Amino acid sequence: MFELLTGAGLAVAAGLNAYIPLLILGLAGRFLDFVDLPTQWQWLSNPWVLVILGVLLVIEIVADKIPVVDSVNDWIQLFVRPVAGGIAFGTGSSSGTAVVEDPAQFFTSNAWVPIAIGIVLALATHIGKSVSRPALNAASVGAAAPVVSTAEDIGSVVLSFLALLLPVLVIVAIGGVVVGFVVLFRRFRRAWRTSTSDPAP
Repeated sequence: MFELLTGAGLAVAAGLNAYIPLLILGLAGRFLDFVDLPTQWQWLSNPWVLVILGVLLVIEIVADKIPVVDSVNDWIQLFVRPVAGGIAFGTGSSSGTAVVEDPAQFFTSNAWVPIAIGIVLALATHIGKSVSRPALNAASVGAAAPVVSTAEDIGSVVLSFLALLLPVLVIVAIGGVVVGFVVLFRRFRRAWRTSTSDPAP
């Protein structure tokens, strides 16, 4: 049960930011004794992979805080985040997913199930994020981008650490992410309605 919660938390975190959970997994697998990455995902703790993930994370953090650029970035991330979610779920749940050499054998076994679940969770999170962001930007004239993006980054970090350290709280954290999206959307929409209803001076 904890393995599934760990995988789910990491996959949802990847839907918010593809690189945060992968970087945390890689660093944890490299430096923390209690995190034992499955053999097939040991490459995540490779120094070069960690450097590349770090660089991509910096680019993602900057791009996601600029109005319009954030929406373009979301289109680019449409494929990246679900893949990251699949990797994160497969790694976090310590599944026996093997490196695929025979695609037919891969799809006739259950080894693909954790990856598929992670892809679906990350994709659903990404769609919620990418659909709400333009509406929030429009309602706030772009002011929402850095605020919401920072909240998403923090949410991704918190989810990733909870998934590794306290997976039982992952459900609460995911619920918090959903509530946060709803609250932010309503707040910025209310502010936009107020500003457009004010009479011109």
